Amino acid sequence: MVFNCFVCLLLTSLAVSADFLQRFEDWKDRFEYMHDGQDMYHVLKKWYHNDKHIESVNSMNETYVLGHNQFSGMDRDDFRKYLIEQYSDRKLGGMYENLPMSYKDSINWVDQGAVTPVKDQGQCGSCWSFSTTGALEGAYYIKNDELLSFSEQQLVDCDNLRNGGRDHGCNGGLMDNAFNWIGKNNGLCTETDYPYVSGTTTQPGECEKTCSVVSESDVNKAYDVKPSSDEEMMTALSQQPVSIAIQADQRDFQLYKSGVFTGNCGTELDHGVLVVGYDSEDSEDYYLVKNSWGETWGESGFIKLGRGKQYNNGDGQCGMLLQGSYPVLE
Repeated sequence: MVFNCFVCLLLTSLAVSADFLQRFEDWKDRFEYMHDGQDMYHVLKKWYHNDKHIESVNSMNETYVLGHNQFSGMDRDDFRKYLIEQYSDRKLGGMYENLPMSYKDSINWVDQGAVTPVKDQGQCGSCWSFSTTGALEGAYYIKNDELLSFSEQQLVDCDNLRNGGRDHGCNGGLMDNAFNWIGKNNGLCTETDYPYVSGTTTQPGECEKTCSVVSESDVNKAYDVKPSSDEEMMTALSQQPVSIAIQADQRDFQLYKSGVFTGNCGTELDHGVLVVGYDSEDSEDYYLVKNSWGETWGESGFIKLGRGKQYNNGDGQCGMLLQGSYPVLE
């Protein structure tokens, strides 16, 4: 290992061990982190403080465990910048569906075959599009008994003011808006026919018209889940996966690895994700949530959010009960 003088000073001041340096090098290799000497100094310092935070939290015997991931070289300010405008916080625009208040003891749409593998939005604030396609994929599977992966890139490129939509590509969006756009477009193309590239380019492209929308993927209506109610959310989830918005900018969320996340987390919504079930683990009730940060984050890309009225005065852990919505297909 070769370090410049900046890193040498840091190593001296922090008195880190050879084991620590090897773990940092292993992390860099795993996530193919590229740097120059000056950048490495700052990243190593942030990684060091995150490493200490992980060790501290994991020693407290919480209901969840932290661990290193692709965000370990970020401090909280860096991570907040990463989340900026991923989800545009606007009022919901759908209707409420008067579902009978009946829900199962537990449901897992992953096990039911209604959830595609975890995807990675990369360096684009397109979480809203991944939440939207996830809900569409679930609804389509339940209706047609076929699991298809739908195109986030089509939403990123085409669902904007220039093309008759209301969302903002890599600068955020709202799932209700995207459901409405899919309805006006008479459906959505598959991931194969319109693959995702904005995670690398960091920007939307031109709206392509060459792919064919999938038959029966047309969204007839989009319904909102009545907010601040576990019963309403579980009732909706008993019929299909649900798009939600959460606050994701907390340090423990950033470094979440496994378990039921019951840590500090408010209701300043900044990230769109997908709820795919609920259950209990070690006497802790939780919602199972699919993220769009790849499989190296969390439990292979998922997080278990604490479930119950004790979270944010009934608004749900990380505010997840405030803006739930789901599509109904033609």
